[in-house]
Amino acid sequence: MSFRNIAQIAGSAMTAQSLRLNTVASNLANAQTASATENETYRARKPVFASIYERSGEQVAGARVQVLDVVESTEPLRQAYEPDNPLANEDGMVFYPNVNSVAEMTDMMAASRAFESSVEVLGRVKSMQQSLLRLGEN
Repeated sequence: MSFRNIAQIAGSAMTAQSLRLNTVASNLANAQTASATENETYRARKPVFASIYERSGEQVAGARVQVLDVVESTEPLRQAYEPDNPLANEDGMVFYPNVNSVAEMTDMMAASRAFESSVEVLGRVKSMQQSLLRLGEN
């Protein structure tokens, strides 16, 4: 596998984790927003990834990450009886997003670590390339 392929794989991982962090940020930002109806209520979003395998002859050399879609969660929305809330419907109910803040924070930490790992891979590739160039100097 060439250095270029390694960089493409690490770059695709960084792109995927950036999108994952964006969805986490969006979910956390909207976690406490209230709505009068189910249709107006924010729903948690999750990215969907796929592996795109690279072949080198007969062997699988590696796999890039591709973002397929960002989908809305199918978990039920939270409902609260808050008749004094200006957004309450005629039954006094207010709808809140189906965002689990603890799960989102866990996802954020995992995405950050995965991103950092890809940065480390790129750093190692750069170091290896520099070492290879220094071999030619002697």
